[in-house]
Amino acid sequence: MDIISQLQEQVNTIAALAFNSFGTLQRDAPPVQISPNYPEPVAKPTEDVINVAEHPKIMSAALVKAAKQFDLLVSALPLSEGGEEAQLKQIAELQAENEAVGQELQKQLEAAEEELKRVRELFNQAADNCLNLKKPD
Repeated sequence: MDIISQLQEQVNTIAALAFNSFGTLQRDAPPVQISPNYPEPVAKPTEDVINVAEHPKIMSAALVKAAKQFDLLVSALPLSEGGEEAQLKQIAELQAENEAVGQELQKQLEAAEEELKRVRELFNQAADNCLNLKKPD
């Protein structure tokens, strides 16, 4: 797998970890009174003893590990040679080459259309000659 695909996969992993972390925190967090104007929230009874304090530590450690892996992948990317100016020069050269190839293709297309026109004319002449050779009944 190339490095760009690995980076995309790592971004997906980080997103999934964040999504699951937020969902777990939302699901397992104990109710809290948000205003004195509202009644005290009722704690939901759970059959399993959930250690709510440990979940954020575990999830944050997984996120940090994934972020470090992402940083390692980014550092493994090849450095561009010559900086931005060299890249702009190379882009200009590639655009000029593309323009030249495009013009050559256009010339070839025009030549092919001319050839097709001549072939059609010859075909029509041949068809007319064949029709003229037929004797009427």
